[in-house]
Amino acid sequence: MFPVECDSQKTRVYVSPPPFLLFVFLVRRASMLIRPLTTLEECRKVAELERHVWGYTDAEDVVPPPVLIVSIKRGGILLGAFDDAGEMKGFVYSMPGVKAGRLTQWSHMLGVTAEARDRGLGARLKLAQREAALAMGVDLIEWTYDPLQAMNAHLNFAKLGVVVEDYEENVYGESSSVLHRGTPTDRFVAEWHITLPHVERRIAAIDRPVMRDRSVSDAPVVNASLERDEWLRPGTPRLDHGDRRLLVEIPVGFTEMQASEPDLALDWRLATRAIFQTYLGRGYKVVDFFLARASRRGQYLLAAP
Repeated sequence: MFPVECDSQKTRVYVSPPPFLLFVFLVRRASMLIRPLTTLEECRKVAELERHVWGYTDAEDVVPPPVLIVSIKRGGILLGAFDDAGEMKGFVYSMPGVKAGRLTQWSHMLGVTAEARDRGLGARLKLAQREAALAMGVDLIEWTYDPLQAMNAHLNFAKLGVVVEDYEENVYGESSSVLHRGTPTDRFVAEWHITLPHVERRIAAIDRPVMRDRSVSDAPVVNASLERDEWLRPGTPRLDHGDRRLLVEIPVGFTEMQASEPDLALDWRLATRAIFQTYLGRGYKVVDFFLARASRRGQYLLAAP
């Protein structure tokens, strides 16, 4: 068993042998253990957390425990996070994939219970997943996420260093999750190239805010949002910009917007769909995200090829 330092202040990784990992770290003064899940009973607990975190009411929306147990025996990664009482507070699950002849991991789920959120646990689960993938010789992990979920964007770009080239429309269709109702399930495909220097720099600075340089601040905003009432309203997008860098605004709190203002949430979905499909179709990539909690908005940075 040998240690690999991932974050000198908070995280110590043990590999014995690859890809079996044990993470022990502090999350806001509470210790947390991240380890592989290997039993059918642990997979059943993951299914329970799926229902709890996503609010699924239909059994077909949950990945069945037998599928999980077979997957991890054939190259999948399933890690759980446990508190001092031994309660599972989060998990991450990915399955093996192939992209253009290259072995990858497709990260299907990252879930954290409500009481354990906003403490850095999601980021630590992704770091543990990264170490497991590296031990397998895999250097690319991909997953989908909702581009209108600002906190997910903050994790993916600011902390992990992903890039996005693909926008997929209504990927999952209708489901029983309250997080999916009333709005098409459009998704970014996040690409996490886990050995690139850019990714390693983001991980090394995972607890520090990302500072934007002047060239980013001067980039035009494609869809300057409008402040009205409680929620930001989508501004009329410009789809003819030719600048090498562009900013695209989204609101913070999209899940709450879906519940309280579903028509406005749909407006945001359709407006940003047009923006991302247009500019990604022209070869732009989404390369960063800046979160402004005080103004309840975030901005994606798009870069031309």
